[in-house]
Amino acid sequence: MVLVSVTRLHLKSPRYFPAFLWHTALSSWQIINTPGFLCGTLTTDRQGGSWTITLWEDESAMRQYRNSGSHRQAMRYLPRWCDEAAVIHWKQEDTTLPNAIDAHDRMESEGHFTKVLEPSAAHQKRQIPEPALPNGIPLYPRKKITSTISN
Repeated sequence: MVLVSVTRLHLKSPRYFPAFLWHTALSSWQIINTPGFLCGTLTTDRQGGSWTITLWEDESAMRQYRNSGSHRQAMRYLPRWCDEAAVIHWKQEDTTLPNAIDAHDRMESEGHFTKVLEPSAAHQKRQIPEPALPNGIPLYPRKKITSTISN
């Protein structure tokens, strides 16, 4: 069994976008270097929401990523910067990453809405827009390069 993790965040103001982009880059670097990360994708929706869909060897690997490094640093800004935030995790036998449309369907029916300080009307009504790109930008684990220099 592998773990699928899906998050959707929506910034309440464009002024947070540069810092959000910076933290996204740092967290993306962290994720591709985290043991147990299998693959993932980043995508958006037409309302300006940011989606992350990731596949993990197990829940422990995902929690190690979530609770450390750049990602942990970024999470402290979520309640202030976002007016919409939702997450869902599930286990599956299949090691294929779900596309964004399938992730949206699951998020809509079973997702957990995260506390934000100034929730939008959509957040309060538990409405989640569909992703604009079903495949998004792929993320893959970084391959370790080993040296084979011989004398």
